[in-house]
Amino acid sequence: MCPDARAHSCIPTKSYIFASRKLYQNNSTILFTLIFLFMASIKNRPKLAATQSKQAKNSTSPKATLQPFMQENIDRMHRLGKVRTGETYTCTLNSFMRFRQGKDVFWEDFDADLMASYEAYLKSTGVGMNTISFYNRILRAVYNRAVEKGFTKQVFPFKHVYTGVEKTIKRGLPINTIRNIRNMDLSHCRTLDYARDMFLFSFYTRGMSFVDMAYLKKNDLKNGVLIYRRKKTGQQLCIRWERHMQDILEKYPMSQESPYLLPIILKAGEEERKQYNNALHLVNKKLKFISNSLQLTIPLTMYVARHSWATVAKSRNIPLSVISEGMGHDSENTTLIYLASLNTEIIDKANKLILNLL
Repeated sequence: MCPDARAHSCIPTKSYIFASRKLYQNNSTILFTLIFLFMASIKNRPKLAATQSKQAKNSTSPKATLQPFMQENIDRMHRLGKVRTGETYTCTLNSFMRFRQGKDVFWEDFDADLMASYEAYLKSTGVGMNTISFYNRILRAVYNRAVEKGFTKQVFPFKHVYTGVEKTIKRGLPINTIRNIRNMDLSHCRTLDYARDMFLFSFYTRGMSFVDMAYLKKNDLKNGVLIYRRKKTGQQLCIRWERHMQDILEKYPMSQESPYLLPIILKAGEEERKQYNNALHLVNKKLKFISNSLQLTIPLTMYVARHSWATVAKSRNIPLSVISEGMGHDSENTTLIYLASLNTEIIDKANKLILNLL
């Protein structure tokens, strides 16, 4: 082909020019359409977010709101045998739902303003600061778990509410008062006598908690040593068996069929937690009557027995390495660590010293 022919072949024909213009127009139309759709999507994004939020709020999934998620955690605790912890979570949930007047709260609404309002509500109802802290810390644990599972974003809703622990009024009794309680003639009332004996048993066993007393088994007592594991912490403690403890045990002999050491859970395997709660309620009710009879300034409860052992130990100059400063809320965990880790013989000698004062 000659150069002129090649040059002639490169000149666009009318039909080619027409087709190119049409293709350009089509592409322009597509481009403008895409731009329009993109701009429309940006404009409608808030509406879409609102729609998605509304759909989330209509959801009944535990991912959406506090109440079902918290109840799911409570059920899990019961399955794991952490009954007491489950009960404290239930108590907290009930308190929060009273504040909300029965209305659940969505995770996206769980913020600092809400928690500040809840704290103000608790104060207005006369709830103490330690109880307020207790509720806030439990709700914080549940909230953090929801964050970990990706159900909500961390917005730190607890940064302006109280989660500390205030120093409480000492609830320990001196040894003379413990002696007066022991020497009371309560033979006229079996339930008062029983409550007093449970109080004393706790004192004799270094302030053992009532729940640990309730679940003591006969086989926990071997070769003059009582070995048990605390329900609250899982720590194993060993206590040398003393005559004071044996006197109470002989006063309340359990049937051979029962695996339990003390008359708190009377029917093994039958709603044991309910039996424990009923017994605790009865004992604390009767202890209140005893404290009124003795005109005590400190109302008697099972927890007072725990504080009293520490109070007496401190008064006898027992080293803090054996029993840490008191057994208040601000030092109880430290005390438990000391009691669990020190040489058992040292603690037994300290307890023997205290019991000899009676």
